[in-house]
Amino acid sequence: MASATEQQENSRGTMARIIVASSAGTAFEWYDFFIFGSLAPVISKVFFAGLDPTAALIAALALFAVGFAFRPLGALIFGVVGDKLGRKGAFLVTVSLMGASTFLIGLLPTYAQAGSLAAVLLIFLRICQGVALGGEYGGAAIYVAEHAPANKRGAATGWIQSSASFGLLAALLVIVVTRQSVGEVAFSDWGWRIPFLVSAVLLAISVWMRAKLAESPEFARLREEGEIAKAPLREAFGERKSIQRVLIAFFGIMCAQGAVWYFTFFYMQVFLERSLGVPAGMKDMLLIVMTLVSAPLYVYFGWLSDRIGRKPVMIGGMLLALVLYFPASHWIASAANPQLVEAQQNTPIFVDTNPATCSVQFDPVGTAKYASACDIAKSSLVSKGINFTTRTSNDGRTYVIVGTEQVPIADGEALNGPDLKALKAKTGTDIGNELHAAGYPKQADRAHANLTLLVLLLLVFVVAATALYGPQAAALVEMFPTRVRYTAMSFPYHVGTGWVGGFLPVTSFAIGAITGNIYSGLWYSVIFTAISVVVSLFFVKETAGKHLREV
Repeated sequence: MASATEQQENSRGTMARIIVASSAGTAFEWYDFFIFGSLAPVISKVFFAGLDPTAALIAALALFAVGFAFRPLGALIFGVVGDKLGRKGAFLVTVSLMGASTFLIGLLPTYAQAGSLAAVLLIFLRICQGVALGGEYGGAAIYVAEHAPANKRGAATGWIQSSASFGLLAALLVIVVTRQSVGEVAFSDWGWRIPFLVSAVLLAISVWMRAKLAESPEFARLREEGEIAKAPLREAFGERKSIQRVLIAFFGIMCAQGAVWYFTFFYMQVFLERSLGVPAGMKDMLLIVMTLVSAPLYVYFGWLSDRIGRKPVMIGGMLLALVLYFPASHWIASAANPQLVEAQQNTPIFVDTNPATCSVQFDPVGTAKYASACDIAKSSLVSKGINFTTRTSNDGRTYVIVGTEQVPIADGEALNGPDLKALKAKTGTDIGNELHAAGYPKQADRAHANLTLLVLLLLVFVVAATALYGPQAAALVEMFPTRVRYTAMSFPYHVGTGWVGGFLPVTSFAIGAITGNIYSGLWYSVIFTAISVVVSLFFVKETAGKHLREV
């Protein structure tokens, strides 16, 4: 008979295998999802070559959001599977679906090869990815939480949270290595496929590791007692007490999660590269540093929540981000591209036009024409990350005013696709020449950047995101009973991350395009974070250390 010490060591070894297998599979799914977000500028050129650059980028960001939009559907589908048939089977299917979809993206024809069919196929595979990821996170977090001791649940599930950073890190490393190996021209032509195709190897490893796991003890107990939910959807969303928990989870935790985390790790990429002109390679290296630092912080803040409670740690992260969104974004701009900030101060840009001809340039599917002179002028400036002020012109025509220089903008309403595209390209060149002559840099110069300050500012947002995300899995698991935990927990999580977080980059970028102010898109994150701070303070209950059978 094994001694108490041997039993304890066996228990630790089993828990370690559970954490490694669950986290590795989740990291692989995040890898699949993140390579698309990180390659949005390349995707916009490869699959949306028929659009002008600004519309193409918005379409690529919207397609990134499409995968998130379908995550709640995946949460419902696999939530029911997990609550009725078991946790293990559900997340074996999700990892297989995600891996197959990602691999196939690497084989898709481009716009040049298949026209709009390429975009249609890409959208379909993004939907498959979204559905798969919708079932993945809840299964992995619940599986680990239902094995972990009550007083160590935050630290144990913190590894599931850190899997996001491992997935993002793997995606970035593969992208960087591929870029450097084949060169930027070849990468834009065909090298972008390699990160997607590499997923086949990761898929095989993940499936093998997860296939060796047993069912969660809490679900096995329910099955033995004949207490498995017959209608998880009705129990989770049809009963008043349960739906209240779902709403509190969404408004009290997930609104901020979608805003803070996706601002830090996704919108910041767009902000640095598109708005501030930071070269792609430099942006990737900054993100790698952020990701490396974040990995242990998830586990640390999960551990801390076991000691002092989930609420104070998560609310602390929310408040830190809320206070810093606007001032820190301005500081980041000054650190990353001081020449751009100085040029904006010395030579503000104006668009003199007939306001009646200006459109609200929010086009998530990238189908709008935007051919008026006003729209062409604004699109060109936004694509260069330039703030501008719109004024009414004296003669009703459109001009971009750069200092004392006036750039007349032609109207393209009567032009067809190729001619309109050519006009927009010429307009962009003309405006760019005047901007450069006025001291506006074509891109951020690393020699002038304050990299130390830039990294420190980015890491402050990393602390905010990890303080919120680290304890989150344990907090959500502890909010719902075992019978419907997979369904009830997964849905608010994926509405928050899928809709609030997934649509953050495209919405914030488009708000900047509408207003002419690259900082105005921050209001999206501010509003959703503020909602969660208020709801968390008054309605989220402390659950640290609570036994899962007491829920």
